[in-house]
Amino acid sequence: MRKCLVTCFAVVVFLLVTLPLGAQTSKADADRIAKLEQQIADAKSSADNSWMLTSSALVLMMTGPGLALFYGGLVRKKNVLATMMQSFAMMALITVLWALFGYSFSFGAGNGFIGDFHHLFLNGVGSQPDPNYSTTIPQQTFMVYQLMFAIITPALITGAFAERMKFSAMVIFMVLWSVVVYDPMAHMVWGKGGLLNAALGGRFPTLDFAGGTVVHVTSGVSALVCAIYLGRRLGYPREAMPPHSVVLSFVGACLLWLGWFGFNAGSALAAGNLATSAFVATHFAAAAAVVGWAGAEWVRNGKPSALGAISGAVAGLVAITPAAGFVSPMAALFIGLAAGVFCYLMVAKVKARLGYDDSLDAFGVHGAGGTLGALLTGVFASSAVNPIFKDAQGSTLPSGLLEGNAHQLLNQFVGVVIAWALAAVGTLIILKIVDATVGLRVSEEHEIQGLDLSQHGEEGYYWEVST
Repeated sequence: MRKCLVTCFAVVVFLLVTLPLGAQTSKADADRIAKLEQQIADAKSSADNSWMLTSSALVLMMTGPGLALFYGGLVRKKNVLATMMQSFAMMALITVLWALFGYSFSFGAGNGFIGDFHHLFLNGVGSQPDPNYSTTIPQQTFMVYQLMFAIITPALITGAFAERMKFSAMVIFMVLWSVVVYDPMAHMVWGKGGLLNAALGGRFPTLDFAGGTVVHVTSGVSALVCAIYLGRRLGYPREAMPPHSVVLSFVGACLLWLGWFGFNAGSALAAGNLATSAFVATHFAAAAAVVGWAGAEWVRNGKPSALGAISGAVAGLVAITPAAGFVSPMAALFIGLAAGVFCYLMVAKVKARLGYDDSLDAFGVHGAGGTLGALLTGVFASSAVNPIFKDAQGSTLPSGLLEGNAHQLLNQFVGVVIAWALAAVGTLIILKIVDATVGLRVSEEHEIQGLDLSQHGEEGYYWEVST
């Protein structure tokens, strides 16, 4: 009996000693696991943030030097600096507007059509993520990435009125256009509570991964309105007005193609599989569009041109923009090929038949290509690529027409119609306001002289003549 009591006492002492040690060991393991999970989360956040900052720089590169060189080479020599200056001015002007109120109007909660005043002067936009848009990158990174889209969109419009609009009028027009057209459209498609937001429960969920409606349809339609309202350049179409340097445009197009990876793949907002899918789709569509445009030109004219090839690349990049994060590589090839042929016909046939002077074919490429791409997104969107639609139980629903979601094509059409209407009406009103205040067109004398000298007092090229 005594021996039994001693044994029981020893067991009790052992338990009293070892149980706290076991609890301490368990707590230490839990702490180590928690620390490891935090390190993994930090590493993912760091990777995503690095990719998004790189993408931001790539998209800015699309405006300058990409678009500046592309447009600058397409105009006559006497207008090269003025044309490039318009893109460069957007880099400065839109940045200031974005910081003051543009970001808040685009991505504040607001209502279905416009954001609110919560982020005026970038209030509350800091190092913490906004879970409505991304859980792994600082809101400030998201803000500056979206800024680059806001910069290039109005810059695209300048191609329509190249060589004939006053610089002062351009500045006022772009300020008003950004507020009246771009900010509401960006909010409707991408902002929390937006009417067309597919990710956050919009009334008409429009699939627009990187800006088919927000960027290309709005800028392209606005470009058409500007071209018609301002009228033709002096001598158009009787006088030949060839590009003064296709070499510059060629370099600019290559930079646009490169920068577009930040534009589309960056719209995944993370360095993951979706970014890879969008990257591949972007490249494949651009390549197919070169084949489509150059092939159509070859058949019609007997030879393919370098200008046609680079224009085709841009057309394919435009068309794949809304679809990049939703379609397979093979669908991207089809979208690009269709865009190359379609945009070529818009530029070579439709523009000539209707007689409007869209100087650098901003509508024929961006308006037409963006519209086609937005509609084809509703056809080819795949839930295997991006399961964006889910039911109440969390099960994946079909995305596009080919998967059985015919209603998505209607949603895409609604998004396109709203973008067309907002851009056309908003642009026409702004043009009338600017025309009534400072006037839109330069004088005939200044147009003949060239905008480099008349608007900026300098020339793009000074040829030294030996004596």
